[in-house]
Amino acid sequence: MNHHNIKKHVKHSPAFVFDKNAVISALQKTDALRQASGCKVLYSIKSLSLVPVMQWCLPYVDGFSVSSLFEAKLAYQVLGGRGSIHLTTPGIGPDQVSELNHLCTHISCNSLHQYQLFNQLTDKKAELGLRVNPQRSFLQDERFDPCRPFSKLGVILSELEQVIETAPIAGVHFHTVFASMTFEPLMQSLEAIKASMGSAFKQLRWINLGGGYLYDQIEDAGDFINLVKALKKSFDLEVYIEPGKAIVGQSGYLVTTVIDKFERNGKTICVLDTTVNHHPEVFEYQYQPQLVEHREEGQFNAILAGSTCLAGDLFGEYRFDKPLEMGDRLIFKDAGAYTFVKSNRFNGHNYPALYSCENSTVKFLKSYDFEDYLNYSGWTV
Repeated sequence: MNHHNIKKHVKHSPAFVFDKNAVISALQKTDALRQASGCKVLYSIKSLSLVPVMQWCLPYVDGFSVSSLFEAKLAYQVLGGRGSIHLTTPGIGPDQVSELNHLCTHISCNSLHQYQLFNQLTDKKAELGLRVNPQRSFLQDERFDPCRPFSKLGVILSELEQVIETAPIAGVHFHTVFASMTFEPLMQSLEAIKASMGSAFKQLRWINLGGGYLYDQIEDAGDFINLVKALKKSFDLEVYIEPGKAIVGQSGYLVTTVIDKFERNGKTICVLDTTVNHHPEVFEYQYQPQLVEHREEGQFNAILAGSTCLAGDLFGEYRFDKPLEMGDRLIFKDAGAYTFVKSNRFNGHNYPALYSCENSTVKFLKSYDFEDYLNYSGWTV
C-alpha cells in the first residue's frame, strides 16, 4: 500500500487502516495450501473481528473459528448460516451452552466439564470434540505458551486416555504455538496425540490443527501438505486449520499524529494522539512496533510516547532523516492482528477511526464519538 496515499486520504487521527490487497494476498497463500493438501481453512476472527475483513475472507475460507458466544453470533451472521463455525474457549457459561450448540457446527470442549455440558443436551446439533493439550512446549515465553505448566487450555493426555473409551468424540483440536515459522511443532504435537489415543484415533471424523503458524510466510509447506494428505488417506479425516495473524497480521496500519514535543534528559520526546492501548501487545509483550518512517541511518532520534498517563505508554525510540515536528503524521505497520480487537478507552481516549484501502482507494468505515463513550460508561437516562 502507498503510505503517502494513506496520509493523504485518511482524515482522522488516530486511525486503523486495513489493506484489502494484503488480506487477499495472504488468503491466496492459504488457499493454495487448501488446494494442494485438501485441508479446510477457517479464519480465526479473534485476531481481527472486523466485518469487512471477514467478508473479504468468504471466497477463500470454509468458515470461521471463534472463541466466545458473541464471536459465534457474529460469524453466523456474516456466513448467513452457511459454512463451518468452530468454537474452542476455556470460558463457557451454562446459560450459553444451548445457543452455542445451535450456532456452531463444531465445538472442541476445553475440559471434561465442558464436554458434559454439551453432551447432555437432547438436541445436539454441533459435532463435539475435545481440545487436547499434548503437553509439548515450543515457546520460551510462557505468556504465549498454551502448553505451559498448569495450563488452562485443553484436556491433557492422561485425561484423554481415561475418557476416549467411554466418551464419543467426533474430533480433536490442538493449538500449541504462536507465530511459528516451522511446522515441526505441529508434527510433534500430532504424534503425541496419536500415540495417546491409540486405536481411538481411527474413530475420529475431523481434526483441527489450530492456528499459530504463519502460513503466509513459511516458504516450504511440503511437510504440511504431506501430513494432511496422510491424515485424509489413512484415517479419512476432515482436516482444518485456523489461521488468524497469518491472514491479517501484515494488513493493518495505525495512523497517528505528533501532538506534543519536548526535550527530556537529552532525548526528544514526541507525544502521539494514539496510545499503546490501541496496540496493547506492545505493552503486554514489551516489543517495539515497526514504523514506516523509521530510518536505520537517520540522524535524528525521538522517543514516541502514547498520550495516556501510564508511564510505560511508550512505542520506543526511532530514527528519522529530519526532526519530527508538531502535526507530523506517522504510520505503524503490521498492525492488523490483535490491535483493533484489543483496543480500550483507558483515560477516556477515543478508539481510532476505521478505514479500508484497496489499490489507491481509501474508504472510511467508522469513527467513534462521545455518545459511544457515554454508552460504554453505563450512562442511563
